[in-house]
Amino acid sequence: MQNTSTSRFEPARRITPDRGRSLLGPALELIHTGRAPTRSALTAALDVTRATAGAVAAELAALGLVAVDSHPVGTGRGRPSHRLAPAPDGPVVLAAQVHADGLTLALCGLGGALGEAVFRPLPDRTDPEPVLGAIAAAGAELVRADRRRCLGAALALPNPVREPEGTALAALTFGWPGGTPVAELFAAAVNAQRLGPAARHPLPTAVGNDANLAALAEHRHGAGRDARHLLLVTSGHRGVGGALVVDGRLHTGSAGLALEVGHLTVDPLGRPCPCGNRGCLNVETDPEALLAAAGRTPDPALPLLDQARALARSADRDPVARAAVDRVVDRLGLGLAGLANILNPDRIVLGRLHQDLLAAAPERLPEAVIRHSLWGRCDQVPVVGGELCHAGLLGAAELAWDPYLRNPQEVLAE
Repeated sequence: MQNTSTSRFEPARRITPDRGRSLLGPALELIHTGRAPTRSALTAALDVTRATAGAVAAELAALGLVAVDSHPVGTGRGRPSHRLAPAPDGPVVLAAQVHADGLTLALCGLGGALGEAVFRPLPDRTDPEPVLGAIAAAGAELVRADRRRCLGAALALPNPVREPEGTALAALTFGWPGGTPVAELFAAAVNAQRLGPAARHPLPTAVGNDANLAALAEHRHGAGRDARHLLLVTSGHRGVGGALVVDGRLHTGSAGLALEVGHLTVDPLGRPCPCGNRGCLNVETDPEALLAAAGRTPDPALPLLDQARALARSADRDPVARAAVDRVVDRLGLGLAGLANILNPDRIVLGRLHQDLLAAAPERLPEAVIRHSLWGRCDQVPVVGGELCHAGLLGAAELAWDPYLRNPQEVLAE
């Protein structure tokens, strides 16, 4: 980012269009994440003159991405400033997520403005092509029914995704072959649909691991705001995922496969894991593990995650549920402590079932992390629950928005 501020010892210089355009991406990201709600905040965050910030905001507004309030508001100090926000009628992206027992889709605007999520059952066959085809068909319905321009689509998957090829590895949930070219198949499935005149043609697409994308969403819009080293650990419909955000960027390793925290061993004599090991965090702290600890047989007619979350929330009045929660929380605390020892995060965010376990054991879980942590009580890591209802889905939207956050003028492409 270029510094365009001037000092009192040098004459003011006019910002050239090219120089101003280089600030469009950083400015849009600041507005998108809520860190620049006014033009004065944008001026300070970019470290530019008021005139430059105004010009940048005006160009983003001309692109249809940002709304600039024509009536400046006072903050009690200094000159009144114009409010900035994502344009309410601006473009959207299509976000989709695959779960062990279904598909979720929604349209999402800038600023994390996620529309109503739509749930679809899995197709009868769960091979890659039928699943991706079902997502594409349901997504096309959403896009055609909305009058806003659709700029992209992204998919959150419950398995590792190799970068940059976009191939799914160890797709244990459905038994997909290792190396399945999900990115290629998803792009073909989406662009084979009738998307309507409001969609960009061809529609850019992307895929990513659901835990990575949930961490990105929590960092930009949720419980991870302002954390420098954010560790997210989450358990959805089956298994456990994790991700690390460092200085605002996902740490995905050399090929996108880092932070497979679910395969950290927390009980060598524990439950068998699909990876071939025993006692992984993946099978000791997920919904199946909690239900098994309580001696409950899952109801096949109901989502597994919903059953486990209801059990966790009943721990304050049900002794059997309390004992099950305590058992799983101790395993989770052991795993989080090991991760904290290795990664030294400044915040741990727990998602979905794990945030319910934290709510059910608000003292026991942090104490377990402290007890097994190398630094113990001298350097506690805050453990907090996630704030976003559909973090993986919103993370998929973030992935679809990323090319435009880097270069907002991409919205002009046909």
